[in-house]
Amino acid sequence: MNMKAKARRGMPPRRLAWASALLALTLSTSVFAQGIVPRDFFSAPVNPAAPVGVEANTLTFDSRTNIITANGDVVLSQGGYTVTGQNLVYDRASNSVKFVGAVSVRDPSGNVADMTDLDITGGMKQAFLNSLTITTYDGARITADSVDYDAALRTLMEQASYAPCGECIDDAGRRIGWSVNASRITYNAEDGSLYLEQPTLSLLGIPVAWLPYLWLPDTSESALANLRMPRYDYSEKTGHVLEVPYYAYASRWTDIILTPTLMSRQGFLMGAEWIQRFDSGSFQIKASGLYQLDQTAFTFAEAKRDWRGAIQTSGEFKPVTDWTVGWSYTAFTDAAYLKDYLLTVGKSTVNQVYATQVNDDTFIDARVQQFNLLGDVAASTQAQQGSTLPALRFSHIEELGPGNGRVEISGRLLGVQRGADATRTVNGVPYVYGYEGNKQHLSLQAGWQTQWIGGGGFVATPYLGGRADVAYYDGTSPLLPGATTLWSATPIAAMDVRFPMAASDGSTVHLIEPIAQVAWRGSDTTSVGITNDDAQSFVFDDTNLFSYNRFSGGDRQETGLRATVGGRYQANFADGGYIELIAGQSFHIAGANAFATPGQANTAVGSGMDATASYAVLGAYGSFMPGVKVGGKLQVDPADLQVARAGLSASYNQDGWGAALGYTYMEANPGQGMVLPRQEIGGEVTVPVAEYWSIKANSYWDLTANNWLQVGGGVVYDDGYLVIGANATRTGPTHTSPNDTRLTATFRLKAPAGLNVGYSGAVAVPDF
Repeated sequence: MNMKAKARRGMPPRRLAWASALLALTLSTSVFAQGIVPRDFFSAPVNPAAPVGVEANTLTFDSRTNIITANGDVVLSQGGYTVTGQNLVYDRASNSVKFVGAVSVRDPSGNVADMTDLDITGGMKQAFLNSLTITTYDGARITADSVDYDAALRTLMEQASYAPCGECIDDAGRRIGWSVNASRITYNAEDGSLYLEQPTLSLLGIPVAWLPYLWLPDTSESALANLRMPRYDYSEKTGHVLEVPYYAYASRWTDIILTPTLMSRQGFLMGAEWIQRFDSGSFQIKASGLYQLDQTAFTFAEAKRDWRGAIQTSGEFKPVTDWTVGWSYTAFTDAAYLKDYLLTVGKSTVNQVYATQVNDDTFIDARVQQFNLLGDVAASTQAQQGSTLPALRFSHIEELGPGNGRVEISGRLLGVQRGADATRTVNGVPYVYGYEGNKQHLSLQAGWQTQWIGGGGFVATPYLGGRADVAYYDGTSPLLPGATTLWSATPIAAMDVRFPMAASDGSTVHLIEPIAQVAWRGSDTTSVGITNDDAQSFVFDDTNLFSYNRFSGGDRQETGLRATVGGRYQANFADGGYIELIAGQSFHIAGANAFATPGQANTAVGSGMDATASYAVLGAYGSFMPGVKVGGKLQVDPADLQVARAGLSASYNQDGWGAALGYTYMEANPGQGMVLPRQEIGGEVTVPVAEYWSIKANSYWDLTANNWLQVGGGVVYDDGYLVIGANATRTGPTHTSPNDTRLTATFRLKAPAGLNVGYSGAVAVPDF
């Protein structure tokens, strides 16, 4: 009897609904990670109350055995899920559903799983699949000889593989991408952990790395980025370097990683790392050291010793909701060790203990920090680095209800301890970046603001508030007259007025927004921290044009009455193109101009804000055709219409071709020690030379010195899943790192769902 029938008599829809729901839920536990497979990979919700459809060529019911059998082109559907096969057996007595033979499952997003046999038993709490093949809608493929889903929310995959590129063979028959194979993969849906037995990584179909086992706390991009990989480097000080990490022990709670390193000039360096995880966080301890075979390779006096090494530790825990506590600490025989042996690319380390709270309306951060420079740094230079004892920050926002605005309260306590004055002279201009001694600075600010919207879209945002500062410096430095205490109170009032106007012709949308601001700070004290430890850099441009306080840190504040006028224009075109323009000028009207007081670090000298009428600034960004982007920043002195600062850039990326052009100009600024204007131009080009292969070149020229600034080139392989590249760069005599040769290497693994992990960094080479 050939028929298509809806399951009704003897086959309760709710039974098959639960079977379908469980199938979806059990398969969802095999989702390995956000970024590896799509976010909704077999995780779309199933409504058990949704109607269940069953289609088959034949449908029989045996009342003696209480078994229902569907044969021939069986289709079971519910809530967007569709299961197809040739034979379906439903045992009502044991509440089990079993597909026999080839089975295919499609989820609401279009992901497809193909397998042999699908058996849901044990009160439908466990499923077992044979010969599983899962193909996601973005082309990734997971295979396994068998898969067991148990009651402990674990997925057990035997002889499993994962490949983001499916078969990883392109249309021309070439191997591409990467894949991972393992004798067994165990995924725990409860905590997201993944355990691989005998995993092998293959690139372009060639196995390149093997481990006896590997445990990951999860398979997010951050966790995968922490995997230890073999490394080869070279430097004149160490010779050829081969580092091979080995997981001596790995489990859900503990990793012990040994890292032996062989160097042709310095011998054997041993590293070890212990990572301990808990339900609320983790810590790690890392140590390395060696007996140097050739001390003459180093010119730094403290590096000329038999034994060198370092120990590092860090940890982070979440003891209660919204709170994170942690620490980091590094101790070394000498500051150059980590950089000499290519164990870090950082220029400094931070020893700290911290606690942070973050929720919807409150932020609290408390730290005690010590900063240490890395490299050939003498003890006298190290003493110039400040320690924050402590650094406390908090902010809280309280919404007052519809139409009443909100109140924001913030505060900071900064204590700085420094063992020596940090000074520098640039072309005869003295800089003091920090004073010897101890400084404490407490600041509190509270403000109310709301938003009023008038006729035609007129928007006014008033602000009323105040700031209080208390600072103390003990006067240790001979560069200052002595101990100083400062008390300061600053009332603040501001108004921001905007009138956005929009127009559209059905395909293009234009927005024109005139903006006017007035801000008043009723104080003449700008150096509210006595010494300036955190507000030393300043550039006036479109990003801070409409800010109420443009200083980069809390040790300085704006003062007096200031007005800013300007506007914004935006256009979005039907073809995806866009234009954004931001322009304006600021005027100091009354009171002391904080930007005319440079302080010890010459902050804002020549910035354009140190005059009554500031420079006019412009920011322009746009895209007019696919693959093309342009941008620019401009500062113009309105007194003589001379350009004070300019930056222009343009880029093109399409079908493997790429080009970029950049130009920067800064006029001479003798007040900061820049006696000549700075003018540079450069370009980069990428040319595809074969399928997946491209060559890159770049060149930059110092127009002021009429000398080359930097030149480089490299080659990159990128098939969309695997990126391997190498690049060489040589700097010129006027570069900030003059006459330097660098090699950089790139290795990245990618997946369509968002995974992008790997390495991009420098490989040290001898000086030329």
